[in-house]
Amino acid sequence: MKALVAVKRVIDYNVKVRVKADNSGVDLSNTKMSINPFDEIAVEEAVRLKEAGVIDEIIVASIGPKESQEQIRAALALGADRGVLVVSDEKPYPLQVAKILKSIAEAESTDIILLGKQAIDDDNNQTGQMLAALMGIGQGTFASEVKVEGDKVNVTREIDGGLQTVALDLPAVITTDLRLNEPRYAKLPNIMKAKKKPLDEKTPADFGVDMTSKQEIIKVVPPADRKAGITVGSVDELVDKLRNEAKVI
Repeated sequence: MKALVAVKRVIDYNVKVRVKADNSGVDLSNTKMSINPFDEIAVEEAVRLKEAGVIDEIIVASIGPKESQEQIRAALALGADRGVLVVSDEKPYPLQVAKILKSIAEAESTDIILLGKQAIDDDNNQTGQMLAALMGIGQGTFASEVKVEGDKVNVTREIDGGLQTVALDLPAVITTDLRLNEPRYAKLPNIMKAKKKPLDEKTPADFGVDMTSKQEIIKVVPPADRKAGITVGSVDELVDKLRNEAKVI
């Protein structure tokens, strides 16, 4: 059984984002980049399934600049077997990514496709759903638990009313949520081994995908500055500040 895991290169979540002076986008110069945290959870889940004897091979794919090989190598160090980098200097959008992943998944005859529920840079939450629709297969989104049983997979997902479990025939697309697992740290020997694992480079043209954007980013602005909160010494002081300063009561 094969698993395909999609990972995206994003600004590390611990880094404070800087907006370009002309408001055309985010300044990436001298900025630490990492695997999208939700995708890292997808990698961890695939590795756990492999350790449990469910999956035989894990393929990691990324669509983005050539530097995205760093994130693929990081996933290989966590336990994936080989990588596919689709090099594109154009910003990839969900539908374009889904089309490329569809081609890779079908060429590799993968049984499980894992990816984060969303990327922390765009927060689109679209790629997994589009991929499942393009392939005509089932999808289990926002997964908090994954259990493979034969040719089916049970995906438990958190919803407003509690927990919902869906049973899907394989192949299937699964998007991962934060509660699914806690990703491991790569050990130094595995980091060294990852440098020798296979990594194929492709282009969007190899999959017949046009990367021309159908969207235009008009303006990017940082969030408005807010005053820091204060500690009050008593309920009376709190009421006084709410009444006389905040004027909310």
